[in-house]
Amino acid sequence: MANVSVYNMEGKEVGKMDLNDAVFGVEINEHLVHLAVVQTLANRRQGTQKAKTRSEVSGGGRKPWRQKGTGHARQGSTRAPQWKGGGVVFAPVPRDYSFKMNKKEKQVALKSVLTSRVQDNKLIVLDELKFNDIKTKKFKEVMDNLKVTKAMVVIGEQDANVICSARNLPAISTAVAKNINVYDILKGDTLVITKDAVAKIEEVYA
Repeated sequence: MANVSVYNMEGKEVGKMDLNDAVFGVEINEHLVHLAVVQTLANRRQGTQKAKTRSEVSGGGRKPWRQKGTGHARQGSTRAPQWKGGGVVFAPVPRDYSFKMNKKEKQVALKSVLTSRVQDNKLIVLDELKFNDIKTKKFKEVMDNLKVTKAMVVIGEQDANVICSARNLPAISTAVAKNINVYDILKGDTLVITKDAVAKIEEVYA
């Protein structure tokens, strides 16, 4: 069972904490981690591209010249793909890029990436993260105290003061424990997580 230090918002160590090996100490499955990242990116694609095929381009109703005797190659329409203003061959159309992963596969991928953060010493546990008001400056001070520049910050419950305080920091992203995903964790160099968030994650995935 991994034992990690717990820090306060001033960056001082205030205790130790044991992490559940069923979540933070599993065998890392790189294939499922990769699949989870690809799925997240694919599901975020809008898929709204569109170009017109020769059947959708306006004009080109009559044959531009007679079949034989002109010296030109035969043509049936000025809206064929080889003509300027013609349609596109195999034109892209709106589509859904998303695909599904099994629930157990998602869980293994998430546990794998959480384990990798522990093994790489890139997991910081905070005793709590609370603000009385929305202040980006205060949030930045907490990150500086923890010596963190690019991180994913996970909190236990929805907290508008914390989330809005971090919103203007481009290298910091925030999430509630129940909404974490593999891609967002990997995107940040460090995973900063509160004690109550650890408890909620272990409760769901252990």
